[in-house]
Amino acid sequence: MNSRRLTLTSPDETARLAIHIAGALRPGDCLLLEGPIGAGKSHFARSLIQHLLGYAEDVPSPTFTLVQTYDTAAGEVWHSDLYRLTALDEVEELGLTEAFDDAICLIEWPDRLAELTPAGALTLSLSPDKDTEYARHLKFSWTDARWTPLIMDLCND
Repeated sequence: MNSRRLTLTSPDETARLAIHIAGALRPGDCLLLEGPIGAGKSHFARSLIQHLLGYAEDVPSPTFTLVQTYDTAAGEVWHSDLYRLTALDEVEELGLTEAFDDAICLIEWPDRLAELTPAGALTLSLSPDKDTEYARHLKFSWTDARWTPLIMDLCND
């Protein structure tokens, strides 16, 4: 398992990071967004999706719908919030396992995936800074070598 850390000092910096990552995504990629409520998972996802759409679209959190899909130039994007799921078969009912093969997937609360977690996913673990209101600590974790150049580039800026 590879990992790197960054500190994001503002919501704008989080949005810029999402935009940078968006440029590297292709169908079949999966980003797992971890962190407590208020850590910035939805803000990151919203920024990434809006960039891929190419225009300022309302991108609601899928907390109640569970999945929102978007057609973008990079391919279909599935944004999922699994917080309310209680059983693994609910993940399969959403169609996520099929989406992992041919869509770009952004998954909030990925712990609900358990053994359905895609092996090549990139995990972004966000946590609020205890002393600075808008700062976030971000840990990238991955096993697929595909992510290494992107993460090294981001962490060496």
